[in-house]
Amino acid sequence: MGKLLSVNLLHRVVVALAGIPLLLWLIMIGGVWFFCFFSLLALLAVFEFHRLARHKAHPPALWIVLLITLLFQVNFYLHFAEVWELLLAVVLALLVTELFLKEGSPLLNLGAILPGLLYVNLSFGSLLRLRLEAAGGKGEIMVFLMFFCVWAADIFAYFGGSTLGGKYIHRKLFERLSPHKTWEGFLFGLAGSVFTSMIYGFYIPQLPLTTALVTGLLIGLASPAGDLIESMLKRDAGVKDSSGLIPGHGGVLDRFDTIMFVSPFIYFITFYL
Repeated sequence: MGKLLSVNLLHRVVVALAGIPLLLWLIMIGGVWFFCFFSLLALLAVFEFHRLARHKAHPPALWIVLLITLLFQVNFYLHFAEVWELLLAVVLALLVTELFLKEGSPLLNLGAILPGLLYVNLSFGSLLRLRLEAAGGKGEIMVFLMFFCVWAADIFAYFGGSTLGGKYIHRKLFERLSPHKTWEGFLFGLAGSVFTSMIYGFYIPQLPLTTALVTGLLIGLASPAGDLIESMLKRDAGVKDSSGLIPGHGGVLDRFDTIMFVSPFIYFITFYL
């Protein structure tokens, strides 16, 4: 067991050392490379969600949901249709597709795939539009802030929860879905996110401290939700990880669950706060 854990930790470190600089570079340059990378993540996330859905129902063929995802992401980049128009077209297409399927319950089949399909695409779409649409470099600033706060919340929650929560108090946050999460870890994660946002806002003159504080506070409060939602879906499907696509990290849904959950909120903060 100890050897397995050390190998898994090595995989996590190697992937982080290679992936984090690449991710930061893509955020910095934006444009078509940013679009391609996060569209690929959206396709992989939908693949994983389709995999989870197959444990409970008979969703439409994988190529259909991947094609829908590609259309969504291209539309977020090129904006050839309004989002509500595309949503309506997707729902109608899935209803028609179900007419030709002969397995399972239509209600279960559609219910198993549609929420995840929309969740993945609207989440990554919000991230894409945030980076590409916000003027004056604000999109780049906010995307960096979002990732830094999410990483800080994860790190502070892990070490705070395992130290204080694990040895002294250990109040469970949501034991039904995640027995290892504690209130102590949540509070440490919240503090880490807010602290990081304030430091970031202090050194970025274009970013109002109020916006930085609201962003850090929101991410700290909401960060457990993305992980808990994914844990709920995996438990229902009876799997440990959404996939093994990222060595040491599981799948795209495992690694980007918090980013997916908070990105629509950060989009609204950026454009409407």
